[in-house]
Amino acid sequence: MSEQFFAPCPRGLETPLSKELAALGAEGIKATDGGVHFSGPGALSYRVNLHSRLASRVLWRVAKARYSTEQHVYDTARALPWDEWFNVLRTIKINMTGIKCPLKSLDFATLKIKDAVCDKFREVTGERPSVDTHAPDIRIHAFLEESWMTLYVDTSGDALFKRGVRQYTNIAPLRENLAAGILLLSGWQPGTPLLDPMCGSGTFLIEAAQMSLNIAPGIGRHFAFEKLHTFNEEKWQAMRAEAIAAQKPVTPLPIYGSDLYGDALKTAHLNLENAGLLQAVSLKQANVLEITAPADHGVLVANLPYGERMGELDEMRVLYPQLGDVLKQKFKGWNAYLLTADLEMPKFIRLSVSRRTPLFNGALECRLFEYKVVAGSNRK
Repeated sequence: MSEQFFAPCPRGLETPLSKELAALGAEGIKATDGGVHFSGPGALSYRVNLHSRLASRVLWRVAKARYSTEQHVYDTARALPWDEWFNVLRTIKINMTGIKCPLKSLDFATLKIKDAVCDKFREVTGERPSVDTHAPDIRIHAFLEESWMTLYVDTSGDALFKRGVRQYTNIAPLRENLAAGILLLSGWQPGTPLLDPMCGSGTFLIEAAQMSLNIAPGIGRHFAFEKLHTFNEEKWQAMRAEAIAAQKPVTPLPIYGSDLYGDALKTAHLNLENAGLLQAVSLKQANVLEITAPADHGVLVANLPYGERMGELDEMRVLYPQLGDVLKQKFKGWNAYLLTADLEMPKFIRLSVSRRTPLFNGALECRLFEYKVVAGSNRK
């Protein structure tokens, strides 16, 4: 039986996520702002949770109905067979999103859905589930639009960018699925030299190493679908075994990371060690303005500091032209991909931008700027 799903993702990654879902066997793929709708058998949610590098969650759609009042919201939620999907002893949390919602209070609508779920359980079992807003067993997501409401059961649990391997972070960390998306948008392929000269806690390095070694991003963690009555343990264990068998042994890779700060490098070292990938990646402490290219071609990728991490914006705007000089002088034959929330950055780096892609790191609007560094001058 085919089920309907929705996979939210960082805005800007909808197209690559659509391609990834198609490769994983999804059907009925339809991208929308901030995510992708798709369909397939229930066990497809296991596969996407295990293998998707780009999705933030996998939501299983359990209801879609018209509404105009809080009572309609309650009635739609109350009619669902919640007791057939999970045990009354599981804790719950309702997540609410409203777009052009006509109701006066989203908080009140959230309360009505919680009441509906609890009332259904009380009717069937004589007990009601407890609410846990911090670490619930089951998350229920409600989307209220102008006249339609949609209810989802979250099959992921913790967000999928929490791979379970990056234990340590610095200020302004990059989410793992955004880092993976940037690597895909850059056209980088395993085997191509990759350098992150401002590696911070090592997010790009870990994602690139996992891609290179065919390590499923979700292989080291648990998911909410394991707590549902519909869970098929046999299918899941077979899927995990297949993913483990497909992994390549950890060997040194042409993946390089450096950072000016020893603390940041220590963090990257700990995260790579925790992920079992320390042997795969070369790390060194270095100033981005003093580095040299580790190969005659490759992809340079960096999440540029934007004020909050390394000083004020004015300081960064002094750095940009110097960074442009380094790229021009030392990285001929490389493609550079610079992520920043400073949309004025290209004016200061003074290199010709070949592509700019709007992306969001959480709620922060950013741009991914592509620079193809060629011999000769590409100064503006």
